[in-house]
Amino acid sequence: MSLQKSVRDRLENIPVTNIYFGLCWLSLGLSLLLLGVGLWNAELALSEKGFYSMSYLLSLFAAVAVQKNVRDLALFEPETVPEREMETE
Repeated sequence: MSLQKSVRDRLENIPVTNIYFGLCWLSLGLSLLLLGVGLWNAELALSEKGFYSMSYLLSLFAAVAVQKNVRDLALFEPETVPEREMETE
């Protein structure tokens, strides 16, 4: 989710450091690499390896989709002013 947020922040001209952006890509790559190595070395049927890899990729997609939808919905919600701020105005 952090990578998706960083990519979107850059598209919206919100500053994101290059180090953080690179670390996000690195962590995604390492997690996929470790999954691949683990499945390669696992003594599972080929269908089970496919199931585990697809379920992992679909869970990554779901996490990104939920975060994106939450952020998009937040843009369309009217901003509410807390009651404390209303009392002081």
